[in-house]
This record gives sequence, C-alpha cells and structure tokens, in this order.
Amino acid sequence: MRPCAKPRSRTTRALLALGAATATVAIVLPTQPVSAAPTVHQAEASTVSQGVVESNHAGFTGTGFVNYHNVTGSYAEFTVTAAAAGPTTLTFRFANGTTANRPMDIRVNGALAADDLAFSPTGAWSTWKTASTTATLAAGTNRIRATAVAATGGPNLDSLTVGGPTAGATPAAINGQLKVCGTKLCNQYGKPIQLRGASTHGLQWYSNCVSGASLDALATDWNGDVLRISMYIQEGGYETNPRHYTDLVHSIIEQATARGMYAIVDWHMLSPGDPYHNLSRAKTFFTEIAQRHNNKTNLLYEIANEPSGVSWSRIKSYAQELIPVIRAHDPETPILVGTRAWSSLGVSEGGSETEVINNPVSAANIMYVFHFYAASHTDEYLNTLSRAADRIPMFVTEFGTQDYSGDGANNFTMSQRYLDLMAAKKISWVNWNFSDDQRSGAVFQPGTCPGGPYAGTSRLKPAGVWIRERMRTADNFPTS
Repeated sequence: MRPCAKPRSRTTRALLALGAATATVAIVLPTQPVSAAPTVHQAEASTVSQGVVESNHAGFTGTGFVNYHNVTGSYAEFTVTAAAAGPTTLTFRFANGTTANRPMDIRVNGALAADDLAFSPTGAWSTWKTASTTATLAAGTNRIRATAVAATGGPNLDSLTVGGPTAGATPAAINGQLKVCGTKLCNQYGKPIQLRGASTHGLQWYSNCVSGASLDALATDWNGDVLRISMYIQEGGYETNPRHYTDLVHSIIEQATARGMYAIVDWHMLSPGDPYHNLSRAKTFFTEIAQRHNNKTNLLYEIANEPSGVSWSRIKSYAQELIPVIRAHDPETPILVGTRAWSSLGVSEGGSETEVINNPVSAANIMYVFHFYAASHTDEYLNTLSRAADRIPMFVTEFGTQDYSGDGANNFTMSQRYLDLMAAKKISWVNWNFSDDQRSGAVFQPGTCPGGPYAGTSRLKPAGVWIRERMRTADNFPTS
C-alpha cells in the first residue's frame, strides 16, 4: 500500500581499520552475583586469550574494549556468580567495522550455549550494537566464554550483560510455540491470542534504530509482544549483499528472543510486485533461517510482504513452492502469506477477500496478511478485514495511522475503529514503523537513533505516542 519510493539511504559511515594486536592479556574478573536486575561485566576485565584491551574507538563503556586477534580460537572469558541455577539472558555489546559477520561460539562452563552467534557488521568500529542469547547458569561460579570461530577473529567486545526481563513473564515464554487453530492464532495451550508490536523500517536504511536499547524499550516500556524484522529485497536491500542481510536478521532474531518477544521474519518484497521475481532468493534465505532457528518457538515467517500487479492464483502458486522448502527444516513455525494488491486482500485492485476464501493456499499452519493505512483505507477495507477474519486466519503485519505513503495527517479515529475490530476478533497487529524516518508514520523524531532515548514519550511523534499508549495496555494471554 505504500508507494515504491522510499527515503534516501543514510550516509554510509566510513569503516575504520582494525589495528593489529600482538599481546595476550590475562585479567581475571572478580565474581559478581547475578541479580534480578541485569549486571554489566566489562570486557576489559575479562580473561583474554589472543587479544588486547584497547580504547582507540569511541563509544565504548568502562575503560576500554577487547580487540580480538584475527585468528580462530581467540576468546574473552567472563566469570560470574549466580545465586541460583536457571536460565538467563547473555547480551554482548560489540562493534564490527568490517563488512562481514564475525560469529562466535558462546560456552558456559565448557558447554556450548550458542553455536556461531552472529556479530554482524555495525557500520564502523565506533558504532556499537548488541547480540543476545539465552543460557542456563549453575548456582555459584560460572565461566562464560565468547570464542571466535573464523580466521578473521571476533568483533571488538565492549561488555557482557547478564540478566534481563524475567523469562517466565514475557509474551514468548507465556505463549510458547504458536499455531493456527481455525481462524485464530493460538498459543501452546490452544487458546486464541492477539499479539501487538512494531515493525522495523528497512534494515538498509535504519538498522541503527534496532539496538539493545531500542529493543529493551519496545519489550519493557512499550510492552511489545512482537517485532517485525523488515528486510527489503530490492532498494539496496538483500539482493545487494545476501550474506550481510541474512546475518543481520540472525542477530535481530537473537535480540528479540533474548527479550521474550516474538519475531516476524519479513521477506519485504515490494517492487517488482511479482513474488516469483525473488523466489530463488527466498528459498536460499528461508532455508538458512529455518535451519538455524528451527528450535525456537517465537518466530513467524512472512514470505511475501506486498504482492501487486499479479493475480491471487500466482501468489498462491509462489507460496506453495516456497512453503515446502521451509517445512523441510521447520515444520511448526506459522507462515504468513501476503495477499493481492499490496496485501489488501485484493481491494486496492478491485478485488475482495472471496478470491482467497474460495481458493486458499494448500498448506497447514498458515495465515493471510492484511495491511492498511487508516487515512487512506477506510470503511471498505475495514469491512473486508472483518468479513475475512470470520472465514480465514488473518494477521495485520503492517498498518499506519496516516495515508498509504506512511506520511501525512494521522486519522486516529479510523485507526481506533481498526484496533477495536482487531481486539474483538483477536487479529494480531504490527505498526509501521519503529524508526526515526522523517515521515509521520515513523514513531521517533528524526535524530533519535542511535542514541535514544527510546523509552517514554520525549522523542516520540504524535503517532508514536498514540501507538505506544495502546500497545502498553494489558495483554490477554489465557493459559487454561
């Protein structure tokens, strides 16, 4: 529903060269108790093998960071003390000024906790992001080691944060593996639920708005249930560097998982509008995503963002070619199928929901996608969504309170009518978008990213204030 024209790409940051390091530093970190609040452990106070502590790139916390040697097996090892055994979140703050992922194995007390955890490029050695995973700590002393698995070594490592949101209270922990039951999205108890959350903007433009701080705010201040990871295929996206964007998605999945949110992996095809144009790429991408994350219970796969200019039968055919590729590696994750005319169920090209109802995709555990922009898409679209939701499983993976360009005046009255309908029929929704783009549909004011703050309302546009207020209302996740 949004036009093909997108905002200009951010100015590319100059990459800084990683200095050669020859010394080996070995400093033992004093043990610290793990508490309910997250505890930060500075990397410069860890035990370092084949690396050096430096402070020549801005933005680090503490007194420095660990620069891994460019060799396989270089590591930093942290020692922490847990008051009791149990799962916790491990969040690594890092910079990677190269153009390639620098994965690391994360081991706890010698046991592998995360295999090849992605530490994707951050754009510059002075730009810091986070990568997270979950691990089970023993009561007492624990050794947490981050080891480079490639000849290029690891990233520059700033810190390890142990702990985070209480795992049992998060949306993903309560609801577990989702599945489609009838026309609803149901949790592990077989009860219909509604998820509410936010979509990133295109990662090629606004990845600096997807950080540990921004996702902490989405999960805890906004009370978001789900993050949609919007990976464009064209317009400077996936097709320009598949390895980079795949690794970036891996990393964001881990960050959403660590915060107890669901993650929608959005194959954001837009122009060309024929999904077959990117079918081969989609098979490659989703094969790797499904292989890597098939043990997670907090994912959904959106396989065609906004098809346009093609028939529903062609979209259905595409889905029926791609879905078996995913199912070969991940038989359980729900799959979201875009609909005709920019995911309007055909309405924006003169159709209606009956074309899907009368000719559904031949696959189980799928839902159909609907997008709307409240200032442009009024009663005809609202009524179409209402009728469709009574017959087929629907998920609103993108909506805005403005016009279809994601800009212009907000129509909060029409938006509220949509939200009321979706609450009544338990249709999950995701708002476009969690960035500081200049348009009115981006929730943050320009210049908010990457420094924030993201919590509270001081940096929000009117649409951001409105969406946050509604997302913060209590969830209803039945367990019995």
